[in-house]
Amino acid sequence: MAALELAKHGVPVVLLEKATFPRDKICGDALSGKVMRTLERVDPDLAHSVKHHARAMPSWGVTFVAPSGRSLRVPFSRKTGIGESPGVILPRLDLDLTLFERTKNTSGISVLEGTSAETFDRTEKGWAIGNKKQGVLVLASLILDASGANSLFARQVAGLPMEPRHHAAGVRAYFSGVRDLDPQGFIELLFLKELLPGYLWVFPLPEGRANVGLGLRSDVVKSRRVDLKAMLIRLLAEHPQLKERFRNATMEGTIQGMGLPLASKRRALSGDGYLLIGDAGHLIDPFTGEGISHAMISGVHAADVAQEALNAEKPHGVVPARLLTDYDARVWKRLGKEVAISTRLQQMADKPWLFDFVVDRANKNPALADTISSMFTDLDLRERLKKPGFYLDLVLGRSPVDTH
Repeated sequence: MAALELAKHGVPVVLLEKATFPRDKICGDALSGKVMRTLERVDPDLAHSVKHHARAMPSWGVTFVAPSGRSLRVPFSRKTGIGESPGVILPRLDLDLTLFERTKNTSGISVLEGTSAETFDRTEKGWAIGNKKQGVLVLASLILDASGANSLFARQVAGLPMEPRHHAAGVRAYFSGVRDLDPQGFIELLFLKELLPGYLWVFPLPEGRANVGLGLRSDVVKSRRVDLKAMLIRLLAEHPQLKERFRNATMEGTIQGMGLPLASKRRALSGDGYLLIGDAGHLIDPFTGEGISHAMISGVHAADVAQEALNAEKPHGVVPARLLTDYDARVWKRLGKEVAISTRLQQMADKPWLFDFVVDRANKNPALADTISSMFTDLDLRERLKKPGFYLDLVLGRSPVDTH
């Protein structure tokens, strides 16, 4: 996204890509409305290609399953099933290949595929970027680091450590033959008692397939000495909510793990000659675990600030940090409020009784269920979850929509 936006600005780009495509990326594969809106703003044709991909599954909402086992079905839109769906579920193998092919074929972008960036040396002419095997590959005045959760640059140059309380571990696998997948592509989030403050997900894919996984904060994994892969297998085989649905399901391939650097702690995203994008900047939503939309949004902002900085002052070396601080301001203005709410929800997620209470009330109160549905698109409504008055309204049986 950063490269495509820079190309629109006429800024020459070299994209160093360690992998050779197509390649898989361990992920939940769910593309929210935020993802699709960002794609549409940058490249409407690309957004159309993603939404109408042969392996894409339209997604119209989310089903929350409380620790009690009771569920709440929350549509993303009041007009469920009409027109185009707000969200899509598409394997990252296909999404990333679609984006990568578009990028490779965009004028102004030079792609070095199968080439890793391992060394970053500041020189009088700018960054000398390369690897031990091939030496220096690129001289650049600015690095946009989008190399993900295990970013070498973010750790060694930008100084962002992995902090277990602000990091999650996740595992996922693909299954075929899963029963009772939602025909409208509702994604399922199961907040099981043994997993709080994390959750297990079941994201439907075409032809009865599903992306299934679970995530838990890394400090909790360590303190409980949890083997997440073993836990996933056990829950699918034994949990009352899951065992019948997975009795005849077949796992495709193996269970794979991922690290999720969370945005529950605000970090500096820029410095002398660099901007950190997406997972490299620890921008994953602390409650939902969503990273794709934040990566895309930060990528677009990084490109815009880079273009402005390069126009403001032709650098003789690396672009100075003072020209890049607006990137932090824009990213946190766009995502800060949302991330703060998600951090609060993550902290509340360790209370099973609270989940049970909200789900029970919402099932009895259509106005409350509609409020929760609107929270997916309205940050002001979502912020009410942070306020004690919201829960007082629930206790008194009032609609939180009408009383604030």
